[in-house]
Amino acid sequence: MCSPPQAAPRTSEESLLDSGDGELYMSSHLYNCTGDVRVATVIVDRRSVVPLYYQIQQRLSEQICSGELKPGELMPSEQEIAARLGVSRMTARQALKSLCSRGLAFSQRGKGTFVSRMKLEKNFRQLLSFSEEMKDRGSQPRSKVLAFERIHPEDDVVEALHLNPSEEVIFLRRVRMADSAPLCIEATHLPARLCPDLLETFEPSGSLYRALAEQYGLQVHMADEVAEASVATPAEAKLLRVRGKSPVFRFTRTAYLHNGEPVEFVKSTYRGDRCKVVNRLTRQLEIVS
Repeated sequence: MCSPPQAAPRTSEESLLDSGDGELYMSSHLYNCTGDVRVATVIVDRRSVVPLYYQIQQRLSEQICSGELKPGELMPSEQEIAARLGVSRMTARQALKSLCSRGLAFSQRGKGTFVSRMKLEKNFRQLLSFSEEMKDRGSQPRSKVLAFERIHPEDDVVEALHLNPSEEVIFLRRVRMADSAPLCIEATHLPARLCPDLLETFEPSGSLYRALAEQYGLQVHMADEVAEASVATPAEAKLLRVRGKSPVFRFTRTAYLHNGEPVEFVKSTYRGDRCKVVNRLTRQLEIVS
């Protein structure tokens, strides 16, 4: 078991506060390298049974949710947190990693930890591609390609796309990211006869809907989509950078052309901490005379 971290010498920005009942708190402002205040006063109670990393994580979480820390903003580094609050770098690192695991922040190698954008709203009233959804919310869509090939599909795909048993599909599986933070795993199936040379002409990290429209004249007109709550498998958790059995949303979408022909069947797994489902419901009222 680790021994409690030793407090660092206090600077002019730090002071010990008396709570009135004899308990002491360390108060500090966190600064970035330019000296600007990045985080309002963070107070840690060293006598509390609540771990120090969790106290720091909770205060930073409040500032993210309140808007004090803006989406895309660089957060204090673990070195800055450790120095200003007099905690170990391990404690500071644990606090930042906890924020990342909750989807409130994301890290970029060599650049630091940044505030994530708020939860993606999956709106059932609007048909958008992932790239369109991200750009619509001011995020930069990115993709990590896991598979891109022609395959013989499983029965549920054959049924959804109205295929003949011998038909092949173009299979594209990607981890979709918003500002470098993994958001979902997306497995797309397209009838190979509708886009026979897609493997040679499409860059799989780009926008599929744009390629279908520009290269083949295939415009997605409408879609049926089903959402289910579930938990992440070990493989999914690793790709999404969440803990095993973390909550996820599973979306199944069948998209159609204007003439009603199915053009796409997609299975997506979204992080539950980064996604929420919204819809507008109306009630048909009878007018009583």
